[in-house]
Amino acid sequence: MNIRPLGDRVLVQPTAAEEVTMAGIIIPDSAKEKPLRGKVLAAGNGTKDEEMLLKAGDEVLYGKYAGTEIEFEGEKYLIMRQSDVLAVIA
Repeated sequence: MNIRPLGDRVLVQPTAAEEVTMAGIIIPDSAKEKPLRGKVLAAGNGTKDEEMLLKAGDEVLYGKYAGTEIEFEGEKYLIMRQSDVLAVIA
């Protein structure tokens, strides 16, 4: 991975939204609920005021509007502050 977050930010790969069909109707991506779960791919070093608690490989839950969506080499990722992460899934 060529992206290295700075400070208290983490790079998260969102889990794919499940495709839902209802009576033969396929719901488009734009109408699907945004996934709230993902995997941390990289983490910054933290700041002098806030220690980095997350690490690469952590499965996390985050808020619906958390982070900034970026596209890198055809894949979509989120960069967000550690404080936007709600929980780590054990």
